[in-house]
Amino acid sequence: MLDHLIIQTDDVAASAAFYDAVLAPLGGGRLLVLGEAIGYGAGRAPDFWVGPHRTGGGFRESHIAFTAPDRAAVDGFFEAAVAAGAEVLHEPRVWPEYHEHYYGAFVRDPDGHNVEAVCHRPA
Repeated sequence: MLDHLIIQTDDVAASAAFYDAVLAPLGGGRLLVLGEAIGYGAGRAPDFWVGPHRTGGGFRESHIAFTAPDRAAVDGFFEAAVAAGAEVLHEPRVWPEYHEHYYGAFVRDPDGHNVEAVCHRPA
């Protein structure tokens, strides 16, 4: 289980603009700002955070998969990401190698992380 996730970014403003756009179709948004960190969620408490890069050297790619309530939300995530200038990794489609209803789209965020929206429900 996941309680919350924090990623470090080289440009908090650019990442915030990206996540503001792509999380909205999934029902998420900014819930809290603590200093330079921004917390996102779809409930009462943030479960996804972006903050300034302060530790470690070099880049380590993360894969972040956000749950979508339906396939239309995956499509909305993808459209928002493309409009925000994200690199397209994989357009929305069914991924039967994962399971018969796995519908996902993959993009790169401003820091190069592999970000996905996925719906596990049938069409």
